[in-house]
Amino acid sequence: MYLNFYGLKKEPFHITPDPEFLFLSPSHKEALAAIIYGIEQKKGFVAIVGDVGVGKTTILRSYLDTTDRGRLRVIYVFNARLTFEGLLKMIHEELGLSVETNDTVEMVNNLYQVLIEEYKQGNTMVLVIDEAQNMPVETLENLRMLSNLETSKDKLIQIVLVGQLEFEEQLNLGRLRQLKQRIAIRSTILPLTKTESLDYIKYRLQKAGSNHGSIFTNAALRKIASEAQGIPRTINVLCDNTLITGFGYQQKPAAAKIAQEVIADFRGKKSQPLRKWWVALAVLVAAAGILFAFMAKNMRDWFGAAPHPPEVQSASGGSIVPKSGDISEAGREADPSTVFPETERKHEPSSLRRTSPRERVVRRGDTLTGLLQEEYGRVDQQLIDTVKQTNPQIVNPDVILRGSTIVLPEVPEGSQ
Repeated sequence: MYLNFYGLKKEPFHITPDPEFLFLSPSHKEALAAIIYGIEQKKGFVAIVGDVGVGKTTILRSYLDTTDRGRLRVIYVFNARLTFEGLLKMIHEELGLSVETNDTVEMVNNLYQVLIEEYKQGNTMVLVIDEAQNMPVETLENLRMLSNLETSKDKLIQIVLVGQLEFEEQLNLGRLRQLKQRIAIRSTILPLTKTESLDYIKYRLQKAGSNHGSIFTNAALRKIASEAQGIPRTINVLCDNTLITGFGYQQKPAAAKIAQEVIADFRGKKSQPLRKWWVALAVLVAAAGILFAFMAKNMRDWFGAAPHPPEVQSASGGSIVPKSGDISEAGREADPSTVFPETERKHEPSSLRRTSPRERVVRRGDTLTGLLQEEYGRVDQQLIDTVKQTNPQIVNPDVILRGSTIVLPEVPEGSQ
């Protein structure tokens, strides 16, 4: 998403373990050395412990990717929640062996014969148990049976136990004292210091093909390093999200304000920066405008069009432009709410188009002669003069304003 914008060749902050981006702090170096020494010297049990996200699996995979796999046969257990019987069956399956019994002692003896043959061929068998803190205590207790598979000089199977800090507490249980005694090599991976955290970020950016100065401001780096508390996985999450957010704002390098916004989201806080409030406000205003326009349209459809701009009709039905003196006060103050929709006006009876029994509101296309003909059934000068006397706003009988109200007086039938 943001690679081209920041000039990166690859994503530098993947949260999945990637040996290519391996950064070795002093404790990481110590853990890697413990794995190498324990396996190559066939010491039996190796234990690597550390907090969540410090890079235990990355260290292990880095070793496995760089060693000679032609001589190393690795069985990797991702799900440690296994019974000892289930573990033995899994090992048999990984080695391509058939399982013809459920007896654990017999399965161990069969495994011993296979390990002897592998040893004679110069191969090393490694059993890696990740998330070892999840393994049942009974299964851990029986692991010592595998450590008894040995020659006079070497252990036939190397077991690497990788677990979180609570795994160290499990090993202190009385039931596991024999297993604890058999662990020849152990190492603890510590969180990074603040200086190491900054070096970690710069190292990964370098590996991704860019200089850190063009990606983050120093203030942003300090905020991220402080929040992550030395946990590489957390650093990756914060950095990756900061770059995504920076790309969204089109800001390069990503500033401390953006990093702080990401940190607030990471903590689960609901507060957002001022810029987001303005964006939200703009969306609300736009939505309100659309709603207002929709309501206004419906009101116009229901009540009819307002008398603005004023439009007047001549007695002959043609449109003319009124002079300022021709616009009466009644025309200016006509109430648009009394106007029916124009599209329906011609199809309504005259009684429905009056504001009172003898009043008429001027519509589009109305003429005075037309109204008189409709109301009285005739048009003559005497009738026009009578209507003008009742409606002094009518200065010119050829000009009547749409939306104005005309009072039609009572006229005796047959009067001329």
